[in-house]
Amino acid sequence: MDAPSATPADSGPGGGDGWSRSRADPAQRVPPPRSLAERASPDAVLVRRTMDEIGPVASQLTSYFYALLFVRHPELRPLFPVAMDAQRDRLLKALLTAADHVDNKLVLVPYLKNLGRGHRKYGTRSEHYPAVGECLIAALARYATSTWDEAAEAAWVRTYTTISQVMIDAAAEDEEKAPAWWLAEVVAHEPRTSDIAVVTVRPDQPYPFLAGQYTTLETPWWPRIWRNYSFASAPRADGLLSFHVKAVPAGWVSNALVHRARPGDVLRLGPPAGSMTVDHSTDSGLLCLGGGTGIAPIKALVEDVAEHGERRPVEVFYGARTDHDLYDIDTMLRLQRSHPWLAVRPVVDRRAHRHLPDAVREYGPWNEYDAYLSGPPGMIRTGVDTLRALGVPHHRIRHDAVEELVAAAD
Repeated sequence: MDAPSATPADSGPGGGDGWSRSRADPAQRVPPPRSLAERASPDAVLVRRTMDEIGPVASQLTSYFYALLFVRHPELRPLFPVAMDAQRDRLLKALLTAADHVDNKLVLVPYLKNLGRGHRKYGTRSEHYPAVGECLIAALARYATSTWDEAAEAAWVRTYTTISQVMIDAAAEDEEKAPAWWLAEVVAHEPRTSDIAVVTVRPDQPYPFLAGQYTTLETPWWPRIWRNYSFASAPRADGLLSFHVKAVPAGWVSNALVHRARPGDVLRLGPPAGSMTVDHSTDSGLLCLGGGTGIAPIKALVEDVAEHGERRPVEVFYGARTDHDLYDIDTMLRLQRSHPWLAVRPVVDRRAHRHLPDAVREYGPWNEYDAYLSGPPGMIRTGVDTLRALGVPHHRIRHDAVEELVAAAD
């Protein structure tokens, strides 16, 4: 019952060294946008009041929650990794994030549906959800001593019931058309730098996805530990899937994929997820900001536009700290030579003494472009702020972190 979309330690959907799912304490949440807060439902008001109180003690609450869950329901322990330290807070953080944005259905429902579909690979069943809810309520009651009363408990019960039902329904619908996971054999392992590799796999059955999406990977060396990685290409005729992986400190999965995986090894893939996809019903230009291994899904978006035979302008800003970090620049420049509608602009911090947002400001205007952001958390945050300041409407800015997406909305 781990929460795949909530804060991996290894990497995020950008493909390696982070993403807007930065590793955060449940207390370090992004508040809902002001317009939503002003018209919040009574349940949302009570839920957020509880959230504000538990913030300083979120770590203790998390430990207590899992202690209750495993003592009261030991049958659920095998669904979690043996070592809980790397992702102890992920399930609870996902639940609290969902509860905090209970009024924002346009963002919340797709988020929960992805969670519900993703939970199938852990062996989660509908009967497991009440146990989690029971322990969540008990943990909140213990630590929200000032704001907890019958009204608050009722609000949380209703909120959790809504959250869990959306996830259960999504899982049931997905079960009718897709497996819980795919097996995938590593067929190529290409080191790009000392800590980055391109890993290509062959799924055991067709794997439908869209350019710009991501999946979760599990290695044979760390069972039940899944990490998010973006697809580094548009769907291919041969069915192969590629991922750009950066090994990060204490990253169990990323280090295994970069330094240990070899052709012949078999991984497991979760279902595809993410909404950072191209709308082919319009001819709007694409503005793509990719940092580090976040260039992987950007490359996939470029290929997707090319395969649809479109001639819409695509502007790619490829950010890196050093020239060494531009590990895929040759690929991007080859694409630029092949497609006159594509412009690739590398931005190296230490060479030009400027950051990616500074470079974006020099071009444009961008208010008629669809913007796509993929990279480390700081880049996502400053990129969104920059684009909004330049007049890009929030509905044209796309990335795959619920917290950031909600915070950027009016």
